[in-house]
Amino acid sequence: MMKKKDNRRVLVGMSGGLDSSATCLMLQEQGYEVVGVTMRAWDSPSKFTSSLQEEPDYILEARALAKQLGIEYHVADEREGFRQVVVQNFIDEYMQGRTPNPCVLCNPLFKFRVLMEWADRLDCAYISTGHYTRLEQRGDLIYILTGEDLKKDQSYFLWRLGQDVLKRCIFPLGGYRKEEVRHYLYEKGYVYKATSKESMEVCFVEGDYRDFLREYQPDIDRLIGPGKFVNAEGVMLGTHKGYAYYTIGQRKGLEIALGKPAYVLKLNPAKNTVMLGDAEQLKTQYMLVEQPVWVNEQEFFSSPELTVRIRYRSKPIPCEVRRLEDTRLLVRFQVEASSVTPGQSAVFYIGNRLVGGALIASQRGIGMYTLDVS
Repeated sequence: MMKKKDNRRVLVGMSGGLDSSATCLMLQEQGYEVVGVTMRAWDSPSKFTSSLQEEPDYILEARALAKQLGIEYHVADEREGFRQVVVQNFIDEYMQGRTPNPCVLCNPLFKFRVLMEWADRLDCAYISTGHYTRLEQRGDLIYILTGEDLKKDQSYFLWRLGQDVLKRCIFPLGGYRKEEVRHYLYEKGYVYKATSKESMEVCFVEGDYRDFLREYQPDIDRLIGPGKFVNAEGVMLGTHKGYAYYTIGQRKGLEIALGKPAYVLKLNPAKNTVMLGDAEQLKTQYMLVEQPVWVNEQEFFSSPELTVRIRYRSKPIPCEVRRLEDTRLLVRFQVEASSVTPGQSAVFYIGNRLVGGALIASQRGIGMYTLDVS
């Protein structure tokens, strides 16, 4: 017989940082029995203060906090799984001419999957993280809401989480602004945590992603090699280092002089070409997305209040969506959008409620779907 999970026992993903530390403290104050687990995913050199350390700094800090709080603590060594799932996808996406958002993939396929597995193993009814987001139940469905602090809102990264996961999630920080969380830790005596800096970059990439690609895909320059910069008419403008080193909307680092600002408009991996143009050419009123998910199908397709964010921290754009025969969706923006980037996420909201998401697909051939749209 399966042991019944303790409904006050919650597993917290501890990163050693201020947000997960505040999460542990808040949950303890709310009467939960907190259990901590830190996922050891990627050992970057900067995460070790000393070369003699067997574990990175963030694990040492998380373990010290767990001891101070008197909570059960575990380390999940997931380095191999992280390399195979998250890092390999990151490399593969660039090799295919797309710009990935690894956090969107990591959350459902790695982070929350591991938390769920460990929660079951440790008889925890709930899982919790330091994400700045909230939850709302409507009938039998649970919706993700934007965090109170819109500057730190992380709902965008969670659109692929299923109902089975959300039903076990607690996000204590969603109703607070970042400065309030810092003040909370400071008042509790955790001055170091309260004043610590936060990382805003991809957790496994230090510096330029291009250097990372060269290190972990050593044959990238042989497989791709130099290609042509072209304009919208296909006229050659110059040469580039390989399409994987460029992203849609990029302006800096192109190493080409055209006498005016140039932006990356499109990447063509098949021909190894990078199309350049001006900022106006990046604008569009339509977008193709693939692998869509939604919370409530009828609401998703019928709501006149639907908006979409096409990158993290971008403003929501009013839109409407239409099914295509191949399961993709055609998104029509009510106002023009700019720099639609294949590989990134399109996350849909009604007000502050996340109602669905999809991956931005290749925009090749989009014209055939927009000709009959009034």
